Amino acid sequence: MSQRSVLIIYTGGTIGMLADPRTGALRPMDLAHLEEQVPELDRMNVRLGSESFETPIDSSDMRPADWVRIAKIIGTNYDAYDGFVVLHGSDTMAYTASALSYLLEGLNKPVILTGSQLPIGTIRTDAKENLITAIEIAAAKDEQGRAMVPEVAVYFEYRLMRGNRTVKVHAERFEAFRSPNYPTLAEAGVHIRYDRPAILPHRSGPLVVHDKVDDAVAVIRMFPGIRGAWVGHALTQPDLRMVVLTTFGSGNAPTDPDLLDALREARQKGVILLNVTQCIGGRVEQGRYATSRALAEMGVVPCGDMTVEATLTKAMCLLGRTRDPLELERGMREALCGEVTAL
Repeated sequence: MSQRSVLIIYTGGTIGMLADPRTGALRPMDLAHLEEQVPELDRMNVRLGSESFETPIDSSDMRPADWVRIAKIIGTNYDAYDGFVVLHGSDTMAYTASALSYLLEGLNKPVILTGSQLPIGTIRTDAKENLITAIEIAAAKDEQGRAMVPEVAVYFEYRLMRGNRTVKVHAERFEAFRSPNYPTLAEAGVHIRYDRPAILPHRSGPLVVHDKVDDAVAVIRMFPGIRGAWVGHALTQPDLRMVVLTTFGSGNAPTDPDLLDALREARQKGVILLNVTQCIGGRVEQGRYATSRALAEMGVVPCGDMTVEATLTKAMCLLGRTRDPLELERGMREALCGEVTAL
């Protein structure tokens, strides 16, 4: 068997931090010293390459331009490696994973995002297992010699999940992520067991790396007593193009006349409104109850079982490709890369 190859892309985050022996403060690790911290990598029979952001970014500071930067690194090195592992802070990992799934159109190789809750140099760290298994998955091939997981995924605490289906659900536990509306792609135990029917099929055609993202998007979370005047003010921003409404239950919102008038006015001005449930699991069924019927009547786009992260990043990526309202609405309703169950 020829040696497989994986490119590690370090963007920042806890996984790449080491404690300064003098001060105890955390500082970014030089990837050149990765094998010193994880000597098991020498026994994996995988050729490793590395790329690193010159200045590591805390994931809370990750911006759309950084998503494009990661996508371009993958595009530049696409033919030279069998797979890619992106080391990333966990706080916004679900956003980056979702964005990459849209930016890397026609992806036929694994792009596995992983990180950790404790730095890699800590005795009880979860970083080593996450990194080693992410690399193994990124290098894995099927019986036909094709990538086992030809999509963007998140690996954390023995579970591989579709990137644009993940949400971070815990700030402290090692099991920090969940895929509430889609099966786990693989589970790691004594063996890594893949759920092959759940994994995206291989695509035909070349990889297309999209390099434009438009952040003229906002998120408005519905809550009891939300003021229509406040929502109306938020919706009057001059460059606003799309708004994600996070609603109750199966897509319900207050029926306050001022709130509905503000939403209608935004729709009349061409702002596209998207309906996503606040619930961790389940889907929007707009119009099922009277409290969502008004949204349906004014043309709010129901987003099914998409996560907020997948919806927001999809809106940004589609705006980077077109400003045509019909194309944008059609794109939001379609499954581009497994991010939503058919509406």
